Amino acid sequence: MRGGVKGGGKRRVARTAAAPTLRLMQSIVPSSFLEVIQLAITPVILLSGVGGLMITLTNRMARVVDRTRSLATQVRTAATDASEERIHLESQLDILWRRARLVQRAVMCAGLSMLLACVLVMVIFLDAVMAREFAVEMVVIFVASILCLIAALAAFLRDIVVSLRALKLEVVRVRGISR
Repeated sequence: MRGGVKGGGKRRVARTAAAPTLRLMQSIVPSSFLEVIQLAITPVILLSGVGGLMITLTNRMARVVDRTRSLATQVRTAATDASEERIHLESQLDILWRRARLVQRAVMCAGLSMLLACVLVMVIFLDAVMAREFAVEMVVIFVASILCLIAALAAFLRDIVVSLRALKLEVVRVRGISR
């Protein structure tokens, strides 16, 4: 009986191009979809946390860029190529360049972690609506996202160490001049 009711009160779907989509949509029960949303919460929380890290990293990058421009102007106006002041400014520029590369690496890794978290959310929903399970893929994507986050945090911590070394050089230099 086409279009009628067949055993158990389920409607039979007419065979059209849209029939597979309708079957998929009918197979998603609100209670099971709630479980899918709950499963997707973990990568969304990861996105939120890494987003906070990204704000910190971009602020650090802006500070490095501003300080580099300031020092570059001072280097241009420094007396001679061999002056102590110019040598010090150039060493500070080298440190800032190193910091910029570290922050860039951290931003790239954090961004990739966020991208992978977004892909993970998509795969979780695909897993729910398709007949194929993506369990292995979900684990691989999640582990890759966490590894990228670890790499971002490692570069961030390295930047902090480098910036404190630069600060120490500046403090030692000022104390040496003032004594």
